[in-house]
Amino acid sequence: MNPSVDIIYKYFPKLTETQKNQFAQLAELYPFWNNQINVISRKDIESLYLHHVLHSLGIAKFMTEFAPGTHILDVGTGGGFPGIPLAILFPEVKFHLVDSIGKKIKVVREVATALGLTNVEADHMRAEQLDYKYDFVVSRAVTRLGDFTPWIRNKFLKQDKNGVPNGILYLKGGDLKEEIKESRLKAELHPLSDYFTEDFFETKYVVYVPM
Repeated sequence: MNPSVDIIYKYFPKLTETQKNQFAQLAELYPFWNNQINVISRKDIESLYLHHVLHSLGIAKFMTEFAPGTHILDVGTGGGFPGIPLAILFPEVKFHLVDSIGKKIKVVREVATALGLTNVEADHMRAEQLDYKYDFVVSRAVTRLGDFTPWIRNKFLKQDKNGVPNGILYLKGGDLKEEIKESRLKAELHPLSDYFTEDFFETKYVVYVPM
């Protein structure tokens, strides 16, 4: 049996009623939009809460809070991961979700509107085209770290406003030692298995790279 929204409530017990309702709505919104525009594999949509929503919220276990007004860029957001779950959890943080595939951004906008998320902006563009600067850049394994970093290297605000210095929060799985060595970045690996007990998270990490 695939986990329901209760798995989110289990790991994030202090949600408001609004947040609980928003997370619960994802169970209808994503299958509805996925039938029209495929943003999650048909097989995986059944594991929406475990593989996509809770996985996205791994970032919120490493960064348990952000200062109000923090700006976060989600690169290669696909159907809105990790940006949408994080935007529900952190309503006082501004999220900019971008993807190079326009139909995926249509889904993101529709989901954000249906949820009443006023802290989400979504654009059909590549990260390299952006002129804005952000406190953090988040992403879910769009490519190797060494290839990803040049796209967003100059996208960071100089002033830190959070307990953790501005940087990349990257969700990635597998043996990452070679990839980090090759990237020559000072990256920290935070195992998601430290926060979540499900087998799915055994080889998955939040990779934090201060910028």
